[in-house]
Amino acid sequence: VQLVESGGGLVQPGGSLRLSCTVSGSTFDTSGMSWARQAPGKGLEWVSGIHRDGSKDYADSVKGRFTISRDNGENTVYLQMDSLKVEDTAVYYCALGFYRNSWTKYDDWGQGTTVTVSS
Repeated sequence: VQLVESGGGLVQPGGSLRLSCTVSGSTFDTSGMSWARQAPGKGLEWVSGIHRDGSKDYADSVKGRFTISRDNGENTVYLQMDSLKVEDTAVYYCALGFYRNSWTKYDDWGQGTTVTVSS
């Protein structure tokens, strides 16, 4: 299984970015998907997840600002990030599965994409 993220970069506070994660080697449309992040000097934080039926959930820290979606035809999950804050700066990872912060249950991760929010 391979997960490849893209879309990170440098953005000013209040700006937007859209992250993508494309999955190969797995039955994407039967799997939940998650996004997690790790800020500099901090531990891993679960951000959002989406079940195969499209139901979704978010961490309180991003609720109302981030939107997760999936395209089963493209084997891709997205994270639209709006109203970005400095504290959103982190390496963002996608993972196969939807287990919130039960990290040991995730078997497959992407390589990460860096998001920097700074003026």
